[in-house]
Amino acid sequence: MIFIPLPFVVALLLLILLTVVLRSQESSKGNRPFLALIGLCILQSAAVGLRWGYDIAELRYLLPVLASCLPPLVLASFRSLIQPDVSEDGSVRWFHAAPPFGILVLLLLAPELIDAALILLFVGYALAVLNLGRSGPDALDEARFDSAVAAHRALVIAAASLCLSAFFDFAILMDFEWNKGANVAFIVSNGNLLGLLLIGLTAFVAARAQALPAPASDMAQASSVAKQDREVLDRIDRLLVDQKLSRDENLTLSRLARRAGIPARQISGAVNRRAGKNVSQYINEFRIAEACRLLRETDMSVTTAMFESGFQTKSNFNREFRRVTSLSPASWREKNRPSQSSDV
Repeated sequence: MIFIPLPFVVALLLLILLTVVLRSQESSKGNRPFLALIGLCILQSAAVGLRWGYDIAELRYLLPVLASCLPPLVLASFRSLIQPDVSEDGSVRWFHAAPPFGILVLLLLAPELIDAALILLFVGYALAVLNLGRSGPDALDEARFDSAVAAHRALVIAAASLCLSAFFDFAILMDFEWNKGANVAFIVSNGNLLGLLLIGLTAFVAARAQALPAPASDMAQASSVAKQDREVLDRIDRLLVDQKLSRDENLTLSRLARRAGIPARQISGAVNRRAGKNVSQYINEFRIAEACRLLRETDMSVTTAMFESGFQTKSNFNREFRRVTSLSPASWREKNRPSQSSDV
C-alpha cells in the first residue's frame, strides 16, 4: 500500500480551497495576499510531508525559512481588509520581509536558536494580527458587511493558529532537550495538521469577504464632511434608503464612507454612540426591513427576498433576521400574512 503522509492530505485539502477561490468571482487583486497565504500553507505542508514522511533530510534547511514567511503573510493578508490610508508605510512593510533573512542567518551562524526565534516570531505576529481587529468587525472596513463578522472571526482564529504553531515549536524544542528529538516527526505532523489547516481555512473565509472592485462612481468623495453624529446618521440613512445602497452585497465601510463623503471612523463612531451597535448590525437592520417588506407584500421565496435585500448567505440572513425580529423569516411571514401560506 502506498504511504501518504498526513501533511499531504492537508496540502490537498488546501489546494481544493485555493482552486475554489481562483474559480470564483472572489479572485481579484484585493485578495491576492490571501491566495498567497493559502499557497504558502500548501507548499509548507507538502515540504513537511516530504521531510518527515519520506525522510528527505535536506528539507530541514527549507522548512524554517518557509515557516518564518507565514506570520508576516498572515498579517499582510488581514491588513488587506483595512483601507489603505490606515495601513503601514513602506519602511514598515520592508521590516516584515526581514524574518526569512533572519532565519537564513541563524541557519548559517546559530542553528540552535532557530526554534526559539520562530516561537518569538509566531507569538509576536499573533499579537499584531489581534491588534488589527481590536475594534471588532468594523475594523475590517474593506470587508463586505455581509461577511465582516466571519472575517473578524477568521482573524482571531488565524492569530490563535499562530500561537498554536509557536506551542508546537516549543514542544519540538523540549523534545530535543528531553528525548533527543524522538517524537519530532509526530509533533510536526500534528502541528502541521492543526496550524496550517486552520490558517488556510481562515484565509479562505477572509478571501471570500473581500469586496469586488468598486465602480468608478463609488470612488468620488464629497467635499464636505459632517460634524455631528446625527448629521452623519441622517446622511447614511438617505443613502441606504433613497439610493438603496443597503441592497449592495459588496458594500463595505470604506465604500460607504466614500459615497457619503465622511471618514469611515466618524461613521463607525456615530453609529456606535447613537445607535448602540456596530455598523454591520446597523446596515443589516435596513436589509432586514427590506426583506420584511418583500415577504409581506410579495410572493417571492425567502431565498429570493434574502438576495434582493442584500444578503449573500442564508446563515447570516437567518441569524440577523432572528436578532431583529425574534422570528425566522417563514414564521414572520406567517404572522404578518395570516391569510397566505408561508413561502420557504
